[in-house]
Parts: sequence; structure tokens; C-alpha cells
Amino acid sequence: MSVRVLVADDHPAVRSGLRMLLESDPGIEVVGEAADGAAAVGNARALRPDVVLMDLRMPGTDGITATRAIVDARLADVLVLTTFDLDEYVFGALQAGAAGFLLKSADAATLVDAVRRVADGQGVVAPEVTRRLLERFVTPAAPRPEPPPAGLADLTPRERDVLGCLGQGMANAEIAAALVITEATAKTHVSRVLAKLGLTSRVQAAVLARSAGVPVPAGAARRPGDGPP
Repeated sequence: MSVRVLVADDHPAVRSGLRMLLESDPGIEVVGEAADGAAAVGNARALRPDVVLMDLRMPGTDGITATRAIVDARLADVLVLTTFDLDEYVFGALQAGAAGFLLKSADAATLVDAVRRVADGQGVVAPEVTRRLLERFVTPAAPRPEPPPAGLADLTPRERDVLGCLGQGMANAEIAAALVITEATAKTHVSRVLAKLGLTSRVQAAVLARSAGVPVPAGAARRPGDGPP
């Protein structure tokens, strides 16, 4: 099945270019466009795309507000595509539940791959901002340990293993291979982990796993060069 995408950007030329680029891949279909955040939410509700490709700086309702509304209503996954890598945009988008964050300087192959990965339930963060993201959310241990995040104690041992894998940025197929389970089972465990922790994206789960020091299951660590978490 094709990945159905909604493109949200306030510049018609940018929307047209993104449509042309995405539809050059036979497995991707652009089902609609939006010129502002309010239209993005409305069109996401009407069209139910798999992925919303979201700009952040738009007139009226901005992209972060629109992202939160779309994710909270479970209308689609959101992949942010913006010119700006300012921390306020990066952290705001990811905290709003975006499944990924890319810069518009990304090449065509990277963008198409990111859309496919987000549609497959994975998280994507531009390499340019990964280090800052980790520095912002993962801090050295404090003299007095903070209480564990709400819901962490409710995870089963297997779900904690899955959370540890998410902390390494592993995709469902990688989690399945590491834990010797099927990919469908891995996907189910990921959904349960997010629900129990009150999270809306794998990126949020990865940050929580790192900050809470959730261990990686033996043999499940990513190999050097596998890419950023």
C-alpha cells in the first residue's frame, strides 16, 4: 500500500516541489495540501493521511500547535520539515508529539526515506540536531536521584527491554531481531510502552529511556555506524 501524505507549508511553490519530489516515489501518494496549521488539522481529519509533512512557521495556527492537535487526536504521524533548527522549534515539535524532525536542506532520498520510516512507526531526527537534543534532555546523574517517570514501574520486563531498545533508536525490525520476537509483536510492545508512559512518539520514548537510565538488553545495542538514536 502507498504511504499517504499531507503536505503543510504556507508557500505554494514549496508545496508543489515537495509533492513532485514525494510522488516521484511510486510508493508515496500526496493526498492533500494545507497552507496553514488550521488547514493542516482540518485536512488531516478529513483525509486521514499516514504522515503529515509539517512546516513550523505558518500564518495563524503554527506548526507546533497543529502537530499537537493532530497527534492528540491520533489523526496521523507528523514529520516536521523546516528551515530552522533553533532549539525552541526542535524541542517544541518533539514535545508536541512529532515523530520526526528534518531540515529543508535534507536531500530527496533522505526525505523520502524519512517519510517511509515515520509511516512505519519509526522516529527520525536530523543528524544536525541529534547531539543538541541529547544534551538538552539527557543530563548527568544528580546527587539525589529523581523519582522514576510515571508509568515506568507499570512496564513488564519485556516492555522495559523494548524501551531500552527504543533508547538506542532501534526500529521495529531491529527490536524484533534483538529480542527474538516477531516484528508484529515488537510493534505491539512499542504501542503498549507509549500508552503506559503517556507518550506520543518513539522519539519521546528514546529521550525518556536515556534520561531514566533504562538499560539496553544484552546483545541489543546498536552497532557503531548504525546512525543516530
